Amino acid sequence: QVQLVESGGGLVQPGGSLNLSCVPRESIGNFIQTGWYRQSPGQERVQVASIVSGGRTHYADFVKGRFTIARDNAKEILSLQMNSVKSEAMGFYYCYVKKFADWTLSAYWGQGTLLPVSS
Repeated sequence: QVQLVESGGGLVQPGGSLNLSCVPRESIGNFIQTGWYRQSPGQERVQVASIVSGGRTHYADFVKGRFTIARDNAKEILSLQMNSVKSEAMGFYYCYVKKFADWTLSAYWGQGTLLPVSS
């Protein structure tokens, strides 16, 4: 098991900014891929952004140009900077990491942090 501690969620207004953080309880260098998913009310969990160990990033179309994912190997923190937040961004944000264990690539999830968006 990999324990992930998320923080940074909170009320944000449309057009506002917020930064989410995820701190794993082991070296971030162990992970092949890290990222964030979002689950909005009544909807399935969807990927928001990801970053691999080499630094290449991937963003969902609905956040491109507004969100930035970063992986600080020295500080052992994964972050998601959200700018120009839209009302549809409301939901739970889950940090995840992927690593190989016993020749199997497994994913581990944080507990989720709530991002309510005021109207």
